[in-house]
Amino acid sequence: MTLQRTAALRRSLLRWFAAEQRPLPWRQPERAGDPYCVWVSEIMLQQTRVSVVIPYYERFLAQLPNVQNLAAADEQQLLGLWSGLGYYRRARQMQAAARQIVSEHGGSFPRDYEQILRLPGIGRYTAGAVASIAFGTAVPAVDGNVVRVARRLEGALLSPREVEERAAVWARCSRPGQWNQALMELGATVCTPRQPRCQLCPLLTQCASRGELEGERKKQESTALREHYALLHRRGRVLLRQRPASAARMAGMWELPEAGPSERAEPVHTFRHTITRYRIEANVYHSREARSKSGKWFTPQQASAAALTGLTRKILRKSLQWDL
Repeated sequence: MTLQRTAALRRSLLRWFAAEQRPLPWRQPERAGDPYCVWVSEIMLQQTRVSVVIPYYERFLAQLPNVQNLAAADEQQLLGLWSGLGYYRRARQMQAAARQIVSEHGGSFPRDYEQILRLPGIGRYTAGAVASIAFGTAVPAVDGNVVRVARRLEGALLSPREVEERAAVWARCSRPGQWNQALMELGATVCTPRQPRCQLCPLLTQCASRGELEGERKKQESTALREHYALLHRRGRVLLRQRPASAARMAGMWELPEAGPSERAEPVHTFRHTITRYRIEANVYHSREARSKSGKWFTPQQASAAALTGLTRKILRKSLQWDL
């Protein structure tokens, strides 16, 4: 790509982004300049839709507004704030990174890209996003959207290294944070995986593929699971059990106890729930076998603040009409 084409690309995309960007809460001027606010948004947005993230982001910052608060937070408070977002390892790694920032950097988020990259749970993309958006460092932030846009622009299935090289060249500009966000915004709203809206693309005349690139990777197949839960509800309280710390998924989170074979008559509710690559069909049964269950009784207020799994929160809202 020539210097002339690169300059034209930047002008077209930045002009489009200034006019068409979504008014997202982490793009508010005071937050876009705060590395903590940028970091929280980027971690939450990993494999999670923007519309889902927004209320979690606002609630998280209201209760844990800075690195020091996150470092000192109780794990159950942290998981409670994260409950429903999935990929709970992200939250635990964020806290580990916050504690490292407090212990090694005096509570100030490091400005240097390489130092950011050494924090737990932060890879090249997140380090690039924080460094470019919060500090104006001319480094790329390559996520799936940027990979797709770069490949379609070039009309070739570029390797990850080739995409990184092109993105690094593109980011060497006066507004690298705006540029990186513009690339990601284009991929998220126009140059989408399926049915790209090429007629709205500011780079249409410079695109080699016009959204039709042979050999693009198909979406990973999901795995179907069927689960059975017992709903024990007494005196305004519900029985929940905590997943063990060694659990492969959602360790330490609270959920309904499993319904045994004798309890599985006709389910009172059936839920469809998706998490990572799993498609879950969850059957819920009213149960009276409390003596055979281990766990803890929760009031609606206690459950609202607890680290519930997203599926459990969904079940309690529907089955008990609890406002969680």
